[in-house]
Amino acid sequence: MGGSGSRSKGFWPFSGSVSVEDPTKDGNEQPLARVRSFRGATPWVFTRRSSLFFDEDGDLAHEFYEETIVTKNGRKRAKLKRIQKNLTPQGIIKLDHPCIHVDFPVVLCEA
Repeated sequence: MGGSGSRSKGFWPFSGSVSVEDPTKDGNEQPLARVRSFRGATPWVFTRRSSLFFDEDGDLAHEFYEETIVTKNGRKRAKLKRIQKNLTPQGIIKLDHPCIHVDFPVVLCEA
């Protein structure tokens, strides 16, 4: 499926190659992973973008709902209406424990 990938078109922090003696030159072995340089990039992630929002009152949550009263056939009924306007994203938050970047190209554990 698809010979063109998005990696070749953009900048990836873990891309690039290092000139190291290749054990596959004799043709006997297959490489398990290519050795790559990191050019100052670290495999650790210390921050991430939050999925939480602030509303007008300063409350913090993933979603906000407002209770509305609907009258149908003479009966009053309460419905929840989702609020999507006037919400401010929380922004970048610091992680408690650093995580490994998803594009880190090295096998960490071999079974």
